Formats: sequence, C-alpha cells, structure tokens
Amino acid sequence: MMINAIIKSINAGETSMTEFKTTFQKEVIETVVAFANAKGGQIIIGVSDARHINGVVINNETLKDWLNQIKNNTHPSILPDIEAYQIDGKTIVLISVTEQPVKPISYKNRYFKRFQNANHQMSLDEIANEHLKSINSSWDYHLDTRHDFGDISMEKVLELIQKIEKHKDRLFDDDPYQVLQKYELVKEGKLTFAAYLLFVNNISAITSLQIGRFKTETDIIDNIDLNTDLLSQIEGVLSFIRRHLMVEYVITGEAQRQERYDYPVEAIREIVINMVIHRDYRDSGNSIIKIFDDRIEFFNPGKLYGDLTIAQLNTGQYASRTRNRAIANMFKECGLIERYGSGIKRIRNACVKHGLAEPVFEEFQHGFHVVIYKKANVEGVSGGVNGGVNGGVNGGVNGVLAHIQSHPGQRASEISATFHIPLRTIERWLKELRERGEIEFRGASKTGGYFAQ
Repeated sequence: MMINAIIKSINAGETSMTEFKTTFQKEVIETVVAFANAKGGQIIIGVSDARHINGVVINNETLKDWLNQIKNNTHPSILPDIEAYQIDGKTIVLISVTEQPVKPISYKNRYFKRFQNANHQMSLDEIANEHLKSINSSWDYHLDTRHDFGDISMEKVLELIQKIEKHKDRLFDDDPYQVLQKYELVKEGKLTFAAYLLFVNNISAITSLQIGRFKTETDIIDNIDLNTDLLSQIEGVLSFIRRHLMVEYVITGEAQRQERYDYPVEAIREIVINMVIHRDYRDSGNSIIKIFDDRIEFFNPGKLYGDLTIAQLNTGQYASRTRNRAIANMFKECGLIERYGSGIKRIRNACVKHGLAEPVFEEFQHGFHVVIYKKANVEGVSGGVNGGVNGGVNGGVNGVLAHIQSHPGQRASEISATFHIPLRTIERWLKELRERGEIEFRGASKTGGYFAQ
C-alpha cells in the first residue's frame, strides 16, 4: 500500500507537501524545516525533479546518520520518520515530516516555510508571527516597555468600559484598573501594546492614518492625519468620509425623507474597523485612505494574516485568524464587531445591496488594498473582478484581455483610465496576460501599445 502511495505521489509531481531530491544534502534539511513550519509533507530521496526514479545507494547506517544530521542541525530538534523502499529494483527513501506544534523551526539559524512547491526563507515578521501563533498569543497582548500609565487617558478607559457595560447590559463591580487586568490589557502592572493603542492620550506615531479627498491622482482637495487612539481614529475617519460623500433624499411615503449616500456607509464602517483591527502596527508605513470621484481606496500595512489567501477570502472558505487579538476582543466586547471572520461578506453584501459593483480585495507591496467603486458595473471589475477567476485576480485579467482584443494598441495608462482601476492593478493584470502568452507589447516603450496574440 505504501509503495502505491509513493508512486502516486511521484506521478503527481512536486507540490506544497511533496519534494523530490536525488541525494541527501543540506537542501533536504531545509525542506524538512519548511514542512515543519507549514502543514507538514514528505521528501522522496532518489527521485529527480522530472519524476524519474534514479534511486540512492545506502547501507545499514545511512538512515540513522541522516536522521542524526536532521536532529543536530534543527532547532528545536526534529525527528521525522524515515524509511527505505524498493521500487523497480531501485532504493528510494521517504522522509515524512509533520507540522510542529512549536514554531518556527530553524536550520543553522535560518528559517524556511513551504509555499506552493518551493521553500522560502522567512522574514523577521513571519518568524515573529509564527512564534506568537505557537504560544497562542498575538503582538498586542505583549508588554509595551516604551510607555506607561502616564501615556494613556483614564477617561478613555472609562468610556470604553461604559460602552462594554451598555453593550453587555451589565455593570462592572471592579475598578477600571481591575477591568484592564481582567481583559489582559495590563500585565505585571504594565501596559500592553493593545492598552496603549486603545487609550493613548496624545499623538501616537504608530497609529498614523492619512486620509484625503482627491480630484485627480495628485490633486488633493482636503486631507487630515489621524494619530489618535483607535476608537477616536474610527470616528474621525467616518466623519471625514461622510463629509465628502454625495447624499440624496429618498421619498418613501414616511413623514421623514431618508438620506442615501452614494456609498453604503455600513460597508465603509466595516472596512475602517477591519483596517484598525488587522493592521500590522510594527510596520513603519501609514494606513492610507483616498477618496476619488469614482472610488474609495483603502490601504493598510500588513498582508493577510497567517496562511490566508485572496482566493480563500473571495470564496469565504477560511477560518478567521486575527493579527491583533486583544484589540479585536475589545471591539467585540463593546459591540463594534459582531463576530470574527464575517466582515468581508458584510462589505460585499452591503455594496451589492446598494447597487454597486463588488469591492476589490488585493495584497499590494507590504499591505492590503481594498477598492470600492461608485458605479454599479465597472468594466472588468463587476462582481468582485467578475467573481474572481482563481480567487480574485483573473476575472479582471479577462476583462482587460477582452478590452485589448476590441481596442488594440492601447497603453496601460489608457486602459486604467477606461476601467477606472488603479494603474498598478492594470499593470499587474497585463503582466499576467503576457505570462499567459495572450498579449504582447508592440512598438517603442513610449509610443507602443498592447495587442492580443
């Protein structure tokens, strides 16, 4: 049975959980570490990348020696299962690695993680996140050694407690300090990062959020910087956005006319709250919101947390993972969020109900980017980039392809203006089409354009 399973794996090729090696070398140990830091996997030694079974030569001590090399060169030490098998008269060795409960694992002080069918060296941010997940914690629960109680406002603490009491319909018997301790916002008599972010009494550099009303990509009509505590920041953002939204009055037959903004305020509120909760506050970049005539763009430092992908986000098939659990918990306690993991669905539903195209969600540079459009149907974007082929990109790609087929010779900037989609997004879709061999750029770099193949 095991031989059949191995042959099946070889025929399937390398994947996120299968790697082939012709010999035992340091790259094997790197792959062991990468699997241990991800979802586990298997390494088949004696097989080439082209799936050809070459076999390996071993003796009675070989497997024991390989296992010792893995054990002695990994930290914390890993002891995977290792077995030799005969296939068509040739010896192959199967190393089976399970996901480790304590992460990350290192090989000679370097950390690797499996992504698709390759190993990637982890960044400092990824290493820190894996460690926090392993101890079932998050960054904002840790002590903030740079700030003390003189840096926070007890008035803001009381205001949050009152919000919780109102939402929970009960009163606390404890004093404010004890409430902070119960929510683990104060530990060992010191502030956590969450406590500082929630109650900072002055300007905070790490909560900086810039928001502006743009007439063009470069012409700013109005803007503000918000460097406040998180709850005040949400209120300030929503107030600024409302000030720049168009409003119409709907006659419903009731005595009072109803106001209707050109964007669903509930969707904007949900996006802003998600920005605050999921932002990577260790990143030196700012959160940025840009309001244009035809769209609103939201950028937040910090890509999707954990192993979550855009594809999973678009399908809704994922388990909620929160980068800042302490902040999220306090928002839930005071009723700002209903439940974890449902915000994206509510944003989509609110936009569709309002008669708009579905919003676009994408990872960009070191963060996460959301765009909501004023129009009901934006060419190439309607339905969340046409529902998202492969989970959120290829629908827009196909829309661009159809446009190039009917409008040959246009440049990226012209396509961007036609679709009302950011130029960087169009350029990424064009790159995808070029790699697929469906379009080509003809002519000089300054005067040429794109043509379908």
